[in-house]
Amino acid sequence: MSGFNRKFNPDWYVDYKTWLEYSVAKDALYCLPCYLFRSSVGKKGGGEAFISQGVKCWNRKKALDDHVGGPNSSHNVAARKGEDLLKQSQSISSVLIRQSDKAKSEYRTRLQASITTTKVLLRQGVSFRGHDESEFSENRGNFLEFLEVIANENPDVRSVVLENAPKNHQLTSPKIQKDIVRAIASLTTKEIIKDLGDAFFCILVDESRDVSTKEQMAVAIRYVDKKCCIIERFLGISHVTDTKATTLKKEIESMLGLHGLSLSRIKG
Repeated sequence: MSGFNRKFNPDWYVDYKTWLEYSVAKDALYCLPCYLFRSSVGKKGGGEAFISQGVKCWNRKKALDDHVGGPNSSHNVAARKGEDLLKQSQSISSVLIRQSDKAKSEYRTRLQASITTTKVLLRQGVSFRGHDESEFSENRGNFLEFLEVIANENPDVRSVVLENAPKNHQLTSPKIQKDIVRAIASLTTKEIIKDLGDAFFCILVDESRDVSTKEQMAVAIRYVDKKCCIIERFLGISHVTDTKATTLKKEIESMLGLHGLSLSRIKG
């Protein structure tokens, strides 16, 4: 009889399902809440044994009840900590979601400030960059200086831009500025094409060299809008290999096709 029931009883999982763990490798019982959330465990109820070496009480189920103890036992304190963690308001996932929502909100505010700054500079036709954009420069360029003005007028913006933004996510770098400019240019061109509609138009083409001596072709369109006003709008710039008529025609056709326009609609 000495060897009777000298092994783990799976039925115990039903009675102690909230905390009991069994290690096949060590053939021993453990308490998950005590292992994760213990503060002071003491010897009562075999507390330390249920955390470190494990318990082998195959014919003494009472040892499990003794470990649970009263309402304020070390085990129940640890169990309540585990329950609190799983509650919606205190769970790790909930904290991460709140942090993520906060980060998204700050990102949108930061991006909107950079977009607003870019729009103003584009409308005024002024340069973005400064000769010295260092922290202690008296004039850091139009982009950073105007962004500073926006921040000073709005505490919510101030709290997330410039020196208060993450060093690797300030949305003020030259690359970001160019990305925003390209996005605004794309939206502006779409509005021009929308305003043009199905009307006929003529084109104005000019060729010149940029600072790197590359040949470039600028294209503008002229049309009469629905109010019978003559409208002239810039369409785009394209680098060309040479200024031969066939090359320019090919580039013009390519640029118009990019915006859903056809050479057949050109008049004049």
